[in-house]
Amino acid sequence: MDAAAIPMCTAFAGTRRLAGGPVRDVAQAVKTHLDAHPESQVLVFDNTSAQPVEFDVRGSIDDVLARLDRTAPPAAEPVESESRPRGPGRPKLGVVAREVTLLPRHWDWLAAQPGGASVTLRKLVEDARRAAEGADRRRAAQEAAYRFMSAMAGNAPGFEEAARALFAADAERFQSLTEPWPADVRDFARELGRAAFSTQDQEEVA
Repeated sequence: MDAAAIPMCTAFAGTRRLAGGPVRDVAQAVKTHLDAHPESQVLVFDNTSAQPVEFDVRGSIDDVLARLDRTAPPAAEPVESESRPRGPGRPKLGVVAREVTLLPRHWDWLAAQPGGASVTLRKLVEDARRAAEGADRRRAAQEAAYRFMSAMAGNAPGFEEAARALFAADAERFQSLTEPWPADVRDFARELGRAAFSTQDQEEVA
């Protein structure tokens, strides 16, 4: 598997960061910790989305890892086989045909564009996707940071104000308001929120 595709997560035992990294390594650390401290409360978060990650820790470490392997998503299949013949001038693009419903005037306009309807629609979608990319990244980072903060720092001093600073992309105020929080919780919240602030900075420079 490509290293970039390996799920990464972080585990907390209370407010202490227990482990972080590939999901198998974190699962092993969580299992070892819970075997030694069965009363401990452990929460695990995806490093990108901050969605909760759950492990079935019954049995041995080998049992835990085996269950993870069985539930891991399969590797993506290529859209088009290399052995399938392609027509001349048709690169392997992974094009998928689906129905699009438009008004007659839209079809007339598309048909008059260089390359025809399909080429023009792909260009329009790519342009729209690039235009929204920064805002989408910022929103995803804000939601991830807020999701983690709500779970781990909902009762922490300044939580509501810090959340407002996060969604206002006010990095300086966010840093100040999260300073009194437990160090590991504060630092992970800042790591998740950093993408929101850096995206905002890039947009302002542009």
